[in-house]
Amino acid sequence: MKKVVAYVVESHGYSERRACKLTRQHRSTQRKVLTTNPLLELRQRMHEIVATRVRYGYRRVHILLRREGWEVGRNRVYRLYREEGLALRSKRPRRRKMAMHREARCQPMAPGEAWSLDFVHDQLVSGQKIRALTVINVFTRECLAIEVGYRLRGENVAEVLNRLVRSRGAPKALFADNSLPRT
Repeated sequence: MKKVVAYVVESHGYSERRACKLTRQHRSTQRKVLTTNPLLELRQRMHEIVATRVRYGYRRVHILLRREGWEVGRNRVYRLYREEGLALRSKRPRRRKMAMHREARCQPMAPGEAWSLDFVHDQLVSGQKIRALTVINVFTRECLAIEVGYRLRGENVAEVLNRLVRSRGAPKALFADNSLPRT
């Protein structure tokens, strides 16, 4: 904003007071001398330390800075560490073994290459719950099987899949729930 006021003064010949009023900037702001951030070198040194020692937290960084001769307190190091986004995650994320990215999944190029399994739940008028296992051919979107029952267990899923494999052949890939590849 100071540059705008200086531009108005130089190009239009206005006084500083009038230029500040025109740009709606307080005059004390215009006259205040800018001070450079004295912590810039400290921030750069912290980045260098963290780049070489990846798993160091702010406490170890503080110790290394003190050894190098920096007169800086732990709280200031912590504040700068957080501001610069150097903070370590408290927990490493747990990844599921079966998790795959969508790009890595196979895209079926012919019918029968990939099937999708999903359970559908519903409730009868009497209040009794029913489940339905649906098996779909991903390429053709054809419903290969629907198994309905009050309780469907793993044995039922295996039985349906074995029946389909005997009649249609085994697919190259099986997708569970809503993990269908996008077309």
